[in-house]
Amino acid sequence: MFRLSSTVLLVLVAVLTGDFCHAARRDVRVRAVQPQIVVVEEYEEKLTTLPPPPKPYAFTYSAGRAPGHVDRTHSEVSDGSGVVRGSFSYIDPRNQVRTVEYTADSSGFYPVLSHLPKTPQQTEAVALAQQKHYALYNKIAQEHADAHSGLTVEPKLPKDTVAVAKAKDRHFTLYEKIAQEHARIGAEQEAQRLAFEATSVKYEE
Repeated sequence: MFRLSSTVLLVLVAVLTGDFCHAARRDVRVRAVQPQIVVVEEYEEKLTTLPPPPKPYAFTYSAGRAPGHVDRTHSEVSDGSGVVRGSFSYIDPRNQVRTVEYTADSSGFYPVLSHLPKTPQQTEAVALAQQKHYALYNKIAQEHADAHSGLTVEPKLPKDTVAVAKAKDRHFTLYEKIAQEHARIGAEQEAQRLAFEATSVKYEE
């Protein structure tokens, strides 16, 4: 019986595998080069059947977050000519029922809210405080009007205290002393200038 060694088997397998891979790569190259042609057919579809006109309908439903507890409802009615009327209600976080009634047609959507904000009601204490405030305001306004309706009164200057009066006298005395000293210095400088000009020799060109 003829037997091949392990080395011969490995060489044979490597040769066969290389030939198979080479053939596969060659097949891939050939297929990649072949162009693909895609045919696109264009056609127009003409509709001859118009959509059906709107039909009247009506529905109503109610729902809730818990079994047996209804917290929102919705009902709507259409007359078949494009006009829709309906309303829906729900419970807001303050546990109050809010309802919205609406009408929709070709011109738009028109809701009407049943929970428009209301002006808060004032308590008795707030009303009394307002009356007191207005009475005091009118009184002060009248006093100011009376004060400005007569002759103009010259404003009264504040009276000096003893300390302020003494400080003013000291300031004025020091000011006069300094002014006299400056006048004396100025006179001396002017006399020196005149004496210098009288003793100077003028050179004629």
